[in-house]
Amino acid sequence: MTTATTSSWILFFLLIVVLLAFDLGVLNRKNHAPSIREAMVWSAMWISLALAFNVGVYFWFGSQKAVEFLTGFILEKSLSVDNLFVFILIFNAFRVPRYIHHKILFYGILGAIIFRFIFIFIGAALLSKFSWMMFVFGAFLVFTGIKITLKKDEEFNPDNNIVLKLATKYLPFRGEMSDMFIIKKDKKYFFTPLFIVLLAIETSDIIFAVDSIPAIFAITRDPFIVFTSNIFAILGLRSIYFVLENLMDKFIYLKYGLGVILTYIGIKMLIVEYIHIPVTLSLGFVFAVLLISILASLCRSPDTKSAK
Repeated sequence: MTTATTSSWILFFLLIVVLLAFDLGVLNRKNHAPSIREAMVWSAMWISLALAFNVGVYFWFGSQKAVEFLTGFILEKSLSVDNLFVFILIFNAFRVPRYIHHKILFYGILGAIIFRFIFIFIGAALLSKFSWMMFVFGAFLVFTGIKITLKKDEEFNPDNNIVLKLATKYLPFRGEMSDMFIIKKDKKYFFTPLFIVLLAIETSDIIFAVDSIPAIFAITRDPFIVFTSNIFAILGLRSIYFVLENLMDKFIYLKYGLGVILTYIGIKMLIVEYIHIPVTLSLGFVFAVLLISILASLCRSPDTKSAK
């Protein structure tokens, strides 16, 4: 049962609108590719905002909800980073100019907020009505965790995306890659290749949401905590993207860490009726696995990479 009142939801949505307006109207008024230093500064700002909100959760809803928010935030942030690597593959596949990346990512994040709001309340409704759905979510996460750990790195192939295939078949397209989604020529409107890129970003985020939303329900069943931790996790993704795009090859063990985390969360959901695992223990486990996978990636020598 949610701890949040209607006013809490309204205030949070107003906060999101203000932050998005600030992001689009102040930080990114012009198309540009941020430097790594600029991206790191803004990444730190978004994380600081999330932690400040976490303090507010502590005072408004108590320490238990604050721990749940922090655990959910770290979990969703780490899973979102894996999503960013897919974004990089998409941009490379379509040869999107770097100065347009931030525009696509903004609308991608806006779509992610909408879709996650829908998925979270569908998930909450299913869990409240069918208790056995927790076991379904758990089994799905164990399967996903193992699949992530075992799968090989792949390039993005637009031909494998059914949404893109349908769009290119039935929608009018014209023009070359630009910073516009729709153009007007000969008194008719046409979609541009950039719109296809946006569809690819949105569909990939929906796929990742299917993995991440069940995971956080293993941490908390409170829709407000689930939604707010999710949104704060994805709000700063654009800045993190510009930090990671040049470091993609360095975090080779991150996917294994994410696979272990998803498997652990899945097992936690499967045994929830028999064994209670404290949220603080889950927080420590998630943090430790991420730290180990990141340090292992950074410590790996260049010779090891070339040997593969």
